[in-house]
Amino acid sequence: MDYGVREPERLGETKLPDGRRLGWAEWGPADGTPVLLCPGAATSRWLGFGGDVVEAAGVRLISVDRPGLGASDPAPGRTLTDWATDIRHLGQERALTALLTVGFSQGAPFALALAAHGLVDAVAVVSGSDELAHPRFAHSLNPQVRDMVNAVAADPDTAEASFAGFGSADTLWELITTTSPDTDLAVYTDPVFQHAFRRAMAEAFTQGPAGYARDTVLAMARWPFDPADLTVPVDLWYGGQDTSPTHSPDLGESLTRALPNPTHHLLPTAGGSLLWT
Repeated sequence: MDYGVREPERLGETKLPDGRRLGWAEWGPADGTPVLLCPGAATSRWLGFGGDVVEAAGVRLISVDRPGLGASDPAPGRTLTDWATDIRHLGQERALTALLTVGFSQGAPFALALAAHGLVDAVAVVSGSDELAHPRFAHSLNPQVRDMVNAVAADPDTAEASFAGFGSADTLWELITTTSPDTDLAVYTDPVFQHAFRRAMAEAFTQGPAGYARDTVLAMARWPFDPADLTVPVDLWYGGQDTSPTHSPDLGESLTRALPNPTHHLLPTAGGSLLWT
């Protein structure tokens, strides 16, 4: 299987008002319905999905490197609100009207932040990281994840430095392959998918670990918006076999209850890799 993994059809960089570059990749027709992918942790614009169906579906899939990862210039101290500002400018420059977004894994809060700022018409959260610092998860987090959440709450700068010391493509690959169930390992270690996945991770760390570290701080902190205020439709997709300690501890159930216009999909036999299966 190739899991819908394809080489990007278009690569580029957009200059932001402060002079930074935002790197992106695209698949599908240039005049198709724009769908912005917020990638998972420690990956980059190189890893898309649905490459075998975007053309027929009329979808223009755009994957964007977050600041400090891949081809996007760093923005020290950035926030989820800053991300929305960057995408607002990207949308204006690239004519992304009636934009939809997909947030995979750690990309979920970034996708939801776009909805909170009125930039997208709908969101799909796929194997998404929930608001792990929310009190509703006080007693259900993996102990190591709880330590990370507590560290960010106590001293974000020190936590960010710690995450930078830990972050590398090889370290994250080892973590993924040691915490994933068999259903996900079959995907991640398939030669075709592994090549694409590891290339995307290597590209993410070309500027060092700072971008990954900042992303992780944002993912482990309280969100600067209330999901109850999101008015657009949000589809949540989770696999019943997903064992990732940094995805939703309850596979999206409580986040679904917090949203005003959600649809929750739980695929019992799927894992965290369901974006590609």
